[in-house]
Amino acid sequence: MGAKTCFHCGLDATSSEIVYDNKSFCCNGCKTVYEIFSANDLGCYYDLQQAPGATPKEIEGKYNFLDNKKIVERLLEFNDENTQIVTLYIPHIHCSSCIWILENLNKLHPSISSSIVNFGKKTVRVNYYTNNFSIKALVKLLSSIGYEPFISLDDYSVGKKNVDRSLIYKLGIAGFAFGNIMFLSFPEYFQVGEYWLEQFKHTFRWLMFTFSLPVVFYCAQDYFISAYKGLKSKLLNIDVPIALGVTVLFLRSTAEIVLDIGTGFFDSLSGLVFFLLLGKFFQQKTYNFLSFERDYKSYFPIGITKITSEGKEESIQVYDIEKGDRLLIRNEELIPVDCILIHGNASIDYSFVTGESNTVSKTSGDKLFAGGKQLNGSIEVDVLKTVEQSYLTQLWSNDVFNKNKEDGFTNLTNAISKKFTITILSIAIFATIFWMFVDASKALNVFTAVLIIACPCAIALAAPFTFGNMLRIFGKLKFYAKNASVIEQLAAINTIIFDKTGTITANKETSIAYEGMALSSTEEVLLKSSLRNSNHPLSRSLYALLQDNDILTLNDYEEHIGKGISATHNNNSIKIGSAPFVGHSSESTTLNTAVHVSTNNTYKGKFTFYNKYRKGLSKLFNKLKKEYDLVILSGDNAGEKENLTKLLPAKTKLFFNQKPEDKLEYIKHHQSSGAKVLMIGDGLNDAGALAQSDVGIAISEDVNVFSPACDAILDASKFNSLYHFIKASKQAITIIKWSFVLSFVYNAIGLYFAVTGQLAPVVAAILMPLSSISIVVFTTVCTNIIGRKLK
Repeated sequence: MGAKTCFHCGLDATSSEIVYDNKSFCCNGCKTVYEIFSANDLGCYYDLQQAPGATPKEIEGKYNFLDNKKIVERLLEFNDENTQIVTLYIPHIHCSSCIWILENLNKLHPSISSSIVNFGKKTVRVNYYTNNFSIKALVKLLSSIGYEPFISLDDYSVGKKNVDRSLIYKLGIAGFAFGNIMFLSFPEYFQVGEYWLEQFKHTFRWLMFTFSLPVVFYCAQDYFISAYKGLKSKLLNIDVPIALGVTVLFLRSTAEIVLDIGTGFFDSLSGLVFFLLLGKFFQQKTYNFLSFERDYKSYFPIGITKITSEGKEESIQVYDIEKGDRLLIRNEELIPVDCILIHGNASIDYSFVTGESNTVSKTSGDKLFAGGKQLNGSIEVDVLKTVEQSYLTQLWSNDVFNKNKEDGFTNLTNAISKKFTITILSIAIFATIFWMFVDASKALNVFTAVLIIACPCAIALAAPFTFGNMLRIFGKLKFYAKNASVIEQLAAINTIIFDKTGTITANKETSIAYEGMALSSTEEVLLKSSLRNSNHPLSRSLYALLQDNDILTLNDYEEHIGKGISATHNNNSIKIGSAPFVGHSSESTTLNTAVHVSTNNTYKGKFTFYNKYRKGLSKLFNKLKKEYDLVILSGDNAGEKENLTKLLPAKTKLFFNQKPEDKLEYIKHHQSSGAKVLMIGDGLNDAGALAQSDVGIAISEDVNVFSPACDAILDASKFNSLYHFIKASKQAITIIKWSFVLSFVYNAIGLYFAVTGQLAPVVAAILMPLSSISIVVFTTVCTNIIGRKLK
């Protein structure tokens, strides 16, 4: 297996390795275990000196500053126990191949859990385990495969990055060389035969050679480096054919002037590199201009409860949180900011951040990270940092919550991009062999033109830019999709399932009446203190109704999803929820939604809710019934069945008394029959159903429904626009398909002229970036037209 150097500790592991079933080996120095992948998988290495995990000598020691814990702490977004998360700026991200490589880092090192690329910002967010890995090891790994991060602590503190001007310098040098080489080539172009031109033609040719050197070895170096590191890592990226074309042109041209058989192709070579760089420059400008990063106004209006200096509670949006504020975090509610625990029993689930479902207990004075979910009653915290909306969006978009969601068009794009290079290389080789026998003078031009003209970037950019623009448009209209695949899945649904309470009913317009024995002041305080912990729509409505009381610190609190709440304080206990849950067998004929209360195992009474349905509900269902199967799955009793029957279309299916597990099984059963299900619920009791459905949408009013279970959040004020959002998703798919058609037509025409020897490499270099930009412009214009119709 050869010599090996441990990536983690740098020790030679040759004599001390331990091999396990030919699938992994371990360094005895630091006990780091390395995985050996199959020959067909990414990262198939048996020799660590060749592996992506190897530490090149040229970068050894360069990142020693990452051993400093204070520096690392400033770079990390999340750092708790065995998991760390960091976002790194990668200047060299420029195409779909880069995205594919960087989002598969987990295949290059087993300690990396997941990685997500932000193409517009040129960043990669990496989630990794710290047992046998570190941020220093991560940076070395990225550097070894050609994606060295740019790290500046000053930039991290202000949230901005220095501008990388190397592309501008390379573009200037390539343009200067291209102009001079063209000027020196004029005598050759016009076959001028004057004595002094003939006398100095060798001088002119060697000057052209001299001008080409910085073009090849400096201006084009990014293509060579990317191609080399890609091949070294067993990755065939799209820079390989470009680097190969530049190399062939340079060697052929050099050979011609050395052997004095011609002037070479230095003009085409320098022009090729110049237009490639020019295309990259304009692509960057285009992508920056069309950035789909949502500003704070585009983020979902997640409500959070702020405790004022007077001790009153008020609901605010997360971007209004300021350092020093005191917040109330209820049961099952997300912590939106880094903070200090002040009061309450904190039991934090960080699966939102790390993907691991282990619960962490914290005590007063401990630091809590944004993204954790409180699982044991309510807590009060002091804010350390203001919220960064982009961080919350990254949490919500974490891939660990998307493993069961299909991503067809994205997979299709990846498949096209990965196979495209192999296909183009094959065409170039066969076309070159053909022209070697037919007309050898055209063979080189054909080879380079084919490699340059057929770039998969246009195909690869169609879906990201279409979906990215639709995400931005939807966000402005208060429909917040988690990621691009949500739009794709939304376009494919054929069944829509609605929850009732908090979904098709308006919580803020609900009236409540109490029926039963009068509650004592002690019981009222205990009731309100218990409801304060819950995030359920009925609990929040009832909590807002009750008069002000001193809030108690509960000894025990537990929320039983789909049933109710149980809590204790000293010797008093309370149960709030359904009649069976509180131990009451109701004989009443009233079928309205009700919340029952019992204290110390004695039934006290019930709060009856009289719902008001959302405006435009009947009109929305009448639009949807033409294309979709409509279902109401409600956990409430059938008290509203008659009203709903009159309000909704005749074919709407109504099911009542449905437990959370019943809803999930109903969806699963229909999916097994081929149904593509959209579930719309409140984000709490419906979490299982939202996760099981192909698309899960949570309706938001002023409560925190920020949950990995849902794929999108719809502001309650835009409930009537649901049909238009689904229709726009279908139109987005149509745009992508037309973009694919345009890309294939462009490449087919370009390849025809290239293979037949009618297309010069320099012309191909001009057309290649134009094709990518044209696709971006086409998708952007089309999606903006759709957006105007939605408003």
